[in-house]
Amino acid sequence: MTLDFSVVLTQWPLLLNGLLLTVCLTLLSAVFGTALGIACGLVRSKGPGWARWTVGLYVELIRNTPFIIQLFFIFFGLPALGLKMTALTAAILANVINLAAYVSEIARSGIEATPDGQIEAAQSLALDRWQIFSRVILPPALKRVWPALVGQMVIIMLGSAVCSQISTEELTYAANQIASNSFRNFETYIVVAGLYLLLAIALRRLLNWVGPRFIFGR
Repeated sequence: MTLDFSVVLTQWPLLLNGLLLTVCLTLLSAVFGTALGIACGLVRSKGPGWARWTVGLYVELIRNTPFIIQLFFIFFGLPALGLKMTALTAAILANVINLAAYVSEIARSGIEATPDGQIEAAQSLALDRWQIFSRVILPPALKRVWPALVGQMVIIMLGSAVCSQISTEELTYAANQIASNSFRNFETYIVVAGLYLLLAIALRRLLNWVGPRFIFGR
């Protein structure tokens, strides 16, 4: 078999568009999914009983069902209830809901590891609940679990390939288009695998650089 990567590389505009959409999908999912996950983690750790039960049910439901089923339910199922959305919107929503369930458990472990003495000291300084959470609980909690959060965000980026199944025009969708037009499946998916590898390395390094400097401090 003769390998010919030129056929794939000439389709660089399609690959570039897919790459950029994958990056946008990942960033939006990471921001909103992490925020929702931290909120859910706080509820599971400090919330009232009924709220803990509700969030716990959501977490177990998402973590114990396939992501592709969640994606299909949002894109194909919700329109039956009158909730129609574009493929990109459905992909973002599915990724946010999925990521938040995993971040919830990661964040909860960090929050519950905060010593009670630190919280009591903050209360003695007359800090309100929001100040205690945002200044005393959250920064060290994020620092403890940051490697796990980074890993989960990389997994979400790689898992976004599934969104090609609803015609979200991300990187895997572009690869499928190129492969079906050129019949160069081996070369196409080798190139795309390399792009995903570079994206994963870049995302991990970016998050490991951003975290200590802008999110939880050194």
